[in-house]
Parts: sequence; structure tokens; C-alpha cells
Amino acid sequence: MSPAGPTSGEQGAYRLTVNRREHDVVDSWVGESLLYVLRNRLGYLGPKNACEQGECGSCSVLLDGRLVCGCLVLAASAAGQEVVTVEGLADAEGDLSDVQQAFVDEGAVQCGFCTPGLVVAVHDLLDRLPDPTELEIREAISGNLCRCTGYGRILTAVEAARQARLEASR
Repeated sequence: MSPAGPTSGEQGAYRLTVNRREHDVVDSWVGESLLYVLRNRLGYLGPKNACEQGECGSCSVLLDGRLVCGCLVLAASAAGQEVVTVEGLADAEGDLSDVQQAFVDEGAVQCGFCTPGLVVAVHDLLDRLPDPTELEIREAISGNLCRCTGYGRILTAVEAARQARLEASR
């Protein structure tokens, strides 16, 4: 086994850093997706399993600061990188992040299935682009499918989080 994790065809152990915590993943097949390992081996239930094809955004996580679909990333390949799920966006005391709070305040959660992926995608957007236009916001969340809303409250929540961050930076 390589120092970073198993190589193709191997079964073995590797270490993942998820939400600032180290986890040893043992007896894992190298073909397991990051989503599978997060949910089924490590108990992070925020990322959702919907399409398993990278089309819905429900499994979105940050991998070394990059927005990725957890269903498309091999878990073993994430060894040595920082994984952040929706659970990791809250602070150490468990207080919601600004984006999470905006989603709650604006009623942008309905069934909740798409919410974790949307929240992670919005964090990524506002971290990269603090003052996005409506078109940039729409493009950033376009990879996240929501079957319950018309996206109106989601867009309102993104705007509220954007505004709060701008005001906090002044």
C-alpha cells in the first residue's frame, strides 16, 4: 500500500481527514466512493445519495477547498486531503455557518434532501466570489437539483448570506 492510501485493485486501510478530524478507514475496497465511505463507514449523513452519477449535487463536499461530487471521487484518492461536509461548515461549538443560518432563516429547506449540497455549493461560491451577481449565483447552484422548490427561497437565502458576509467584511 502506498503511504497516501491503497492503489488500484487493493483492499486496505487509509486515513481521511473529514471536518478537521482524522479517521482511519480499514478493510476498504479501493473502488468505494467518497460518498459511500462518508455515509456508511464514517457516519457523516449530510451528503446525500441520490443519483450516483454527479448530476444532482446532493453529495457535494469540499475536497481541499474544491467543490466535488462525493459520488464521483474514490475515497482512497482523498487520503491526505481535507474533506469538508455540510456538518463541517458549522463552527466548533456547533453554531450554524452564515449560509446554513440563511437557509434556515429564509425557509430555503423543504424536504432537506438537496439542502446539504446546496449549502456546500453556496459556501464554495461565496468563498471564491464574495459579491456574485444573480447570474453567477444561479450558475453556481445549477448543479444542484431541488424537486420541492422553485429555487426562489434558495436564491433569497444566498442573497441574505452574501449580504451578511459583505456587511461583516466592512
